[in-house]
Amino acid sequence: MKPLKNKIKSEPTPSSYDTIGSIALFTKIPELKEKTIAQNLIKQIKKIKTVVKKTKQYSGKLRLQKVKILAGEKTKETIHKENNIILKLNIEKCYFSPRSSTERLRIAKLLKPKESILVMFSGIAPFPLTIEKHSNPKEIYAIELNRECHKYAKENLILNKSKKIKLFQGDVKKILPKLKKFNRILMPLPKSSEDYLNLALKHIKKNGIIHFYTFGQEKEIKDIKIKIKKHSKKIKIKKVTKCGHYAPYTYRLCFDLAIK
Repeated sequence: MKPLKNKIKSEPTPSSYDTIGSIALFTKIPELKEKTIAQNLIKQIKKIKTVVKKTKQYSGKLRLQKVKILAGEKTKETIHKENNIILKLNIEKCYFSPRSSTERLRIAKLLKPKESILVMFSGIAPFPLTIEKHSNPKEIYAIELNRECHKYAKENLILNKSKKIKLFQGDVKKILPKLKKFNRILMPLPKSSEDYLNLALKHIKKNGIIHFYTFGQEKEIKDIKIKIKKHSKKIKIKKVTKCGHYAPYTYRLCFDLAIK
C-alpha cells in the first residue's frame, strides 16, 4: 500500500492506495473529489495508467471484488511485476493481493533443493512462480477453482518461461485426492483454510511442512494454535508470521507447521 503524496492543493487526500501493475486501486476516496484526485494521480506518476476505486469488498467462494474506473485507460486488466516475475490479471475477475509479495518471497527462500510443492488456491500463480524463480524445487503443483484465474495462470507460466509448474483447475477437495504426497503444502486461503487442513495432512510427506494461513488478532494466536493441534498429534508449530493487516488489530497470519 503506497501513500499518496499531497501535491493536490485544497483537495482531500486519501491516505493510501494499492498499485497492481499500471492500475491504482483505492479502497476509500472522497466521492465528491474522486475524479480530480484520480486524474492528478495519473499526471503525477507515469506508471499509473488507470485509477479505480473498490465498490465491493472481496466476497463469494472465488473472493472477487468490484471496482469502478475513475480515470485513465478503460481497462481492468494489467501486468504486475514483483519478485522478478510477471503476472497478468484482471483485477475484478481474479483475487490478487500485491501486499503479499514479501510473504511469497519469504516462503520461496525457505525451500530446500528438489522439494515437491503443492499450492492450494493458487490463483494467477504468484506463489508457484515466485517459488520457481527464487528456489530450486523438483516440481510445483497448483490448484485453482476460478476458471478465469486458471486462464491467466496459464498465460503467466508462458510469460515467465516456467518449466516446473503443473496447473489444475477445479475444487481442491476433488483434485487433491487424485494426486500424490508433497514435501511442502501452501494453504493461502485465510478465511476457510481450516476446512482443508485434514486434507492437507493426508497429502504431506513425513517431515513435511504445511504453511497454514488464517486471520486473527495477536491475542487469538494461542487459541488458533490449540485448534490447529487438535487436527493431528503429528503437528509441531515452528513459527507464526504476521503477513500484513486484514483489518484494525487483525492480521493475516501464517503458521508454519512441521509434520512428524
